[in-house]
Amino acid sequence: MTASDVTILGAGLVGICSALSLAEKGFRVHMVDRDAPGQATSAGNAGIISPWSVVPQSMPGIWKKVPGWLLDPQGPVSIKPSYLPRVSLWGLRFLYEGRQERIQPISDAMFALNHDCVELYRHHLAGTGHDHLLQDSWYVHAFRDASQVNLSSPDYAMRKAVGAEIEQIGAAELRKLEPSLTHDFEAAVLIKGQARAVSPGKIGEVLAEKLLAMGGIIERAKVLKISPQEDGSWTYVTEQGEHSTPKLVLSMGVWSAELLKPLGIKIPMEAERGYHVSFDNPGVSLCHSVMDMDMKFVASSMEDAIRVAGTAEFAGLDAPINQKRLDALVALASKLLPDLNTTQISTWSGQRPSLPDSLPCIGQIDGFQNLIGAFGHSHYGLMMAPKTGRLVADLVAGLTPNIDMSPYHVTRY
Repeated sequence: MTASDVTILGAGLVGICSALSLAEKGFRVHMVDRDAPGQATSAGNAGIISPWSVVPQSMPGIWKKVPGWLLDPQGPVSIKPSYLPRVSLWGLRFLYEGRQERIQPISDAMFALNHDCVELYRHHLAGTGHDHLLQDSWYVHAFRDASQVNLSSPDYAMRKAVGAEIEQIGAAELRKLEPSLTHDFEAAVLIKGQARAVSPGKIGEVLAEKLLAMGGIIERAKVLKISPQEDGSWTYVTEQGEHSTPKLVLSMGVWSAELLKPLGIKIPMEAERGYHVSFDNPGVSLCHSVMDMDMKFVASSMEDAIRVAGTAEFAGLDAPINQKRLDALVALASKLLPDLNTTQISTWSGQRPSLPDSLPCIGQIDGFQNLIGAFGHSHYGLMMAPKTGRLVADLVAGLTPNIDMSPYHVTRY
């Protein structure tokens, strides 16, 4: 194919990894995004890169926990009251996807996208001189009540079934492993054999530079509209004007659904706002990523900072930042790490593209030649990006992917 035969709309890590995989196949890629590559939603996560992320967000019985979460001002989920009528249908679909007969097929589809995520990231980082941005790590699930630990529960059973090494430890062992944690924790579960990004935003920056070195083109522009042409090519409109491309990959997260609406395609995707707080010069450190299992948030050491993340808010795509959610993360972090220096903080908020079944949309979009979707990765975009990129490259090249693509069908709803 000749230069710029593929245009990717969206320069998050999913878009970047898709571009790198396409470049490896000999395509020259033109990537367009209003933000710098990898610096929007992709930059804001907790940095966990786990092959064992195979547990759907919606599980049997989760409906019993939702009211308590919503009533707790420091809880993991909040819904803006005025937005409740709009999100209610999505919420019902979410709960429906958590029925017993659905969770294993969803888990299998998650594993197909995650099982080699660490190796694929190392492949992309090779030769950049920034391999240190990905570090071997465990996931520490910390419990204040040891009786709540159940290694036979469905979530741990799902992880063990695909090969995860899981170990339960007591309070004394946890203090040796992570001495900065509060002594309130009585037990922990260790999920081994994974990695963490010490700067997700920096990874996006480094991989974008690698793409440029491979002949790719990156353009900063806001995409306003996409339109099919009679010859099978596509037009996309930015603030700078109208542009044409033979093949179009749509990887704009939650904004992908907005671009598809005028084409008559409705995707039940919600803008799930996430928040994080980074504590600069924290005075303490963590060796691994730690989840507070009572409050459902994650803390992890980044470059020169500790980041806490995990809260989710449903308030609409254009809702203002909710300072109460950020304040809650600061309070929770102080309880988790009693000696944490909280005088220097920076905050972030971004929109996660969430679908009811915890799975993204990946594939050729029915009825539209040369239009491929790669969006809706929810909490798992960092982990799923490299494999998604390889699948996109296969689809653009006319190859049959080596996994069952039906769970990710763009118009499955």
